[in-house]
Amino acid sequence: MTVVADKDESVDPVTRAAARRDFRFMWAGQSVSLWGDQFMVLALPLLAVNVLHTSVAEALLLPSAMFFPFLVLGLPAGAIVERLRRRTTMLVASAAQAVAIGVIWLLAVTHVLVFPVLFALLLVSGSGVVFFQVAYTSYLPSLFTDPDDLHRGNARLSLSESTSLAGGRAVGGMVVRLLGVLGALAANALSFLASVLALAVMRHQEPARTVTKRERGWIRRDVTAGLKFLVKHPQLQPMVLCGTFYLLFLSMVDASLVLYCNRVLGLNQLWTGVVMGAAAVGYPIGNMLSPRVAKKLGTARALASSITLSVCGVVVMLALSTPGGMAGAIGLIAGSVVHGIGEGSYIPTSLTLRHRVTPPELLSRVGAVQRFSMWGSMSLGSLLASGVTALVGLRGAVWTGALAALILVPLALLQRGILAEVRTGVPPQVETA
Repeated sequence: MTVVADKDESVDPVTRAAARRDFRFMWAGQSVSLWGDQFMVLALPLLAVNVLHTSVAEALLLPSAMFFPFLVLGLPAGAIVERLRRRTTMLVASAAQAVAIGVIWLLAVTHVLVFPVLFALLLVSGSGVVFFQVAYTSYLPSLFTDPDDLHRGNARLSLSESTSLAGGRAVGGMVVRLLGVLGALAANALSFLASVLALAVMRHQEPARTVTKRERGWIRRDVTAGLKFLVKHPQLQPMVLCGTFYLLFLSMVDASLVLYCNRVLGLNQLWTGVVMGAAAVGYPIGNMLSPRVAKKLGTARALASSITLSVCGVVVMLALSTPGGMAGAIGLIAGSVVHGIGEGSYIPTSLTLRHRVTPPELLSRVGAVQRFSMWGSMSLGSLLASGVTALVGLRGAVWTGALAALILVPLALLQRGILAEVRTGVPPQVETA
């Protein structure tokens, strides 16, 4: 049968209140960190091009350094985190990211930063992201046992990501304009320290997990168990494949977007941040609509409609943007609002589906496989953006990513259990051991 948790009426009110208190701490710390990340999104390409004087194609390689560790560490991280306390893992990972970004800032301030060192330190930060994300995305079910609380929690965490995209990039543009690239780097490092502090004051004790003995080859066996479960699952496999294609091609657009606004549309740093921030206003709208859409349409139909709306919005975004003035910026904003509503609705629905159908003992490992596939594809997307830009320019790179997403992403989702549920409205029956 499908592994779906029923509403838990037996949860002690005091326990539920304590869980909600701890969630608010985690939510606040992660929200601050996400805002700092958006400062980095704007600062990195400008740091490479304007301070280190690299080429545009070289600057577009930097996002690949942030996500390349998912290709190397993504799968084993799930097996490792399964045997660790997830909150402790998040604490250590956030601290590692703070140190890496802090060192980049220090080297830049002292004028000794060079591109290879920057790339290497971003690899270190990206490695911290791997372990943080694997622990972070599998922690919430241990905090909330009620499915409604779980979906609301996922929606609120996604809302933080959305509002950081909307407000963080706009504020980041002002930070870069007023304090320079180095000010944005310092703010990003401090945001990770805020995350560490928020996690440190939480009181929740994770329930004990049954862990097998660490015999020779345990990482390979644990990784294989998570991989097999995901690949065989009729809902998770198409959902992860869809997300992989989505992030592969959308990362081509995202990696190029700052320099596209600056070089093609002719916008300065301040207006680039404002445009990118305003363009993301659709994300929180999608987050807030997500629980209602899923309840009204069912999970599969909600996922299909959300992801289709998102990729159509990307194409509209580029089609309406034109060089040489604010008309292009307005077109970029209009299409991105549509894109953001779709993605903002899709993310919490997909995350809640994974939480509900995955056995607790496999949550970290299945999450790691998902992150390996999806976030690893972002590194490849940045490499593709760099290569396509070198051949046909920034405009060619963003259009290649957008059109590929429009064609391939919905096709990847609409198969197996997702397609069957879209047609019938009935979730597939999954046999479990």
